[in-house]
Amino acid sequence: MAPVKAAVTASTPDRNTSSVPPHEPPPMDQTDLDIVAALQIAPRVPANALADILGEPASTITRRLKRLQQDRLMKVIGRFAWPLVTSGNPRQLWFKCQPGQALEVAEKLRGFREIQFLLVTSGSADIYADLYPLHGSDINELLSRSVPSIPGVASIESQLVLESKRVGHSWRLDRLKPEQVAALEVHRVPVNKPPMTSIDELSDIEFGTLLQLGQNARVTAAEVARSLNISSSSAYRTIQLLLNNGSISPRVEMEPAAAGFTLHAIISLQVKPKFIAAALENLSVKKSARMVSMVTGKASIIYHGTFRGPDELAHFITDEIGALSGIQSIDTCVGLNVLRRYWMDRDGELMGDQVEGLLTR
Repeated sequence: MAPVKAAVTASTPDRNTSSVPPHEPPPMDQTDLDIVAALQIAPRVPANALADILGEPASTITRRLKRLQQDRLMKVIGRFAWPLVTSGNPRQLWFKCQPGQALEVAEKLRGFREIQFLLVTSGSADIYADLYPLHGSDINELLSRSVPSIPGVASIESQLVLESKRVGHSWRLDRLKPEQVAALEVHRVPVNKPPMTSIDELSDIEFGTLLQLGQNARVTAAEVARSLNISSSSAYRTIQLLLNNGSISPRVEMEPAAAGFTLHAIISLQVKPKFIAAALENLSVKKSARMVSMVTGKASIIYHGTFRGPDELAHFITDEIGALSGIQSIDTCVGLNVLRRYWMDRDGELMGDQVEGLLTR
């Protein structure tokens, strides 16, 4: 058997070259958006089945899938189960920077592999970041010395995430017909086996397969078999095991702005304690929700949302949040530039590779 690498080998791309294609990618049309919406429901649906469900020729679907990925507008990656990559709950960090230093500070933050999400904002903070305690990281050192010592940082507010009611891969374009959604659901791989709780539980073959699914969640058993020098049947069984026990969850990554959701807002809500649970449940089912968390600190709930513009955000704040009980205060920061989402560096609507070293053993 070929040796299995001990860590994700993809490095952070050179943002001046490899992260930007040599041409301006064409905008996503209705067929592109239908493909993305379908993959959000069933990320591993075969191309031929996807073509039948969308009513398009198989050659068109195959060509579009290839172009969307080559133009860095979409990737189907794997979300590792948190116990396999982290040692505790994430932190949400709010930065205030010296005047004119926000972009420089944000670029420095890109150097930390623990930063999962990175956003330059306008509002009460200049930068927002999600920091995850990856195995091998010293979070106390990061929060007390390494991150605060970045030139240009004026202050940092850190909030511990206590509970996440919704995570990013749950966001949907919601543009397909009910019968199409039902047909796609058949191709979802169920999570129906006991979860693995430690990376040490994985065999070499399972670990190698997990790495490949993390980079490309549509990887085939034949591709895994060639890479690891095992039989296709062994590769297929390993892929199914990792999907069935939730070690890896396929997810579609794209920048919402490419689909017309050009405004990203992070809304901090201070909620009376007895109303927190109900507010979390209510907010977690909103179509605009990308992440909804209960946190420590001044706010009780942090809501990440994507909107088509200021009018849609205004309606959400006044009508939907306004209808919730127990809201004591609200603070909204609007995103100016997403620099990283789920450990993938961004350049506008274009995506690079995952940062290095998420999964190690």
